[in-house]
Amino acid sequence: MSSVSDHLGPGFTEEASAEVTAAAFDGTPDARLREILQRLTHHVHAFVKDIGLTQSEWEQGIEFLTATGQKCDATRQEFILLSDVFGVSMLVDAITHRVPRGATESTVLGPFHMTESPRRELGENISAGEGGDPCLILGTVRSVDGEPIPDAVVDVWQADDHGFYDVQNPGTTPAGNLRGLFTTDPKGSFHFRTIVPAPYPIPTDGPVGMLLERAHRHPYRPAHIHFIAQADGCRPLITHIFVAGSPYLDSDAVFGVKDSLITAFRTIDDPVLAQRYGMPNPCTVARIDLVLAAES
Repeated sequence: MSSVSDHLGPGFTEEASAEVTAAAFDGTPDARLREILQRLTHHVHAFVKDIGLTQSEWEQGIEFLTATGQKCDATRQEFILLSDVFGVSMLVDAITHRVPRGATESTVLGPFHMTESPRRELGENISAGEGGDPCLILGTVRSVDGEPIPDAVVDVWQADDHGFYDVQNPGTTPAGNLRGLFTTDPKGSFHFRTIVPAPYPIPTDGPVGMLLERAHRHPYRPAHIHFIAQADGCRPLITHIFVAGSPYLDSDAVFGVKDSLITAFRTIDDPVLAQRYGMPNPCTVARIDLVLAAES
């Protein structure tokens, strides 16, 4: 005669914890979700065993995650910030956006693409009313084989010379300032006037800021301009262009820097160029080449 225990699976033990828990997800209908849940279970249990997590440390971890969720709102996503400082956001981006040799590398979207950029004419000044070092951006959008891409849409946004985006100072900075949506000309070119951006800290008034402080890590990002480039038949590109020589290029708090994205912002003494583009002379000029991969 069989006993009740003959019909039960293995009990929960320290040694078999991952196997027992993962088996509870065997009935998950979605195969990919099932794989994620079971593999996550194995990795989490292995981590807990590897470091010998104590009850007190577990409780502190739960409190930290609870506080992280409580800090999120319509304009603040503390969990993404947490993912950023652990390098997970950049890793997911790298896996998701593998591109062929020669295409511009991607990086994270960032937390401040939360409003629609205003449509602007080529050559327009996106930094009207801002202080800072005037800067001319001369850009092209092309394919990997070198062909210019006309009518590509280039979305641009950046911080001011104090490291703030428009949405961070809604009472004093007009919406859409230091943002622009441009369309490339028949030669695949675009250009606009702006200011040289400044490095800035990620938000530190929440649990992630506390974590960085405890770890003796700084919260700063190097100076950069965000770009999204899109064109028919091409994969959308989300990237940054980093200012060469900026502080924190080798220690970006969210690990967003790639060597190929560092660009020289040079001071150029050229009266003809300055007059042509409506810039003071001398002025800072950056040349940017956005290379899009074909849709697969």
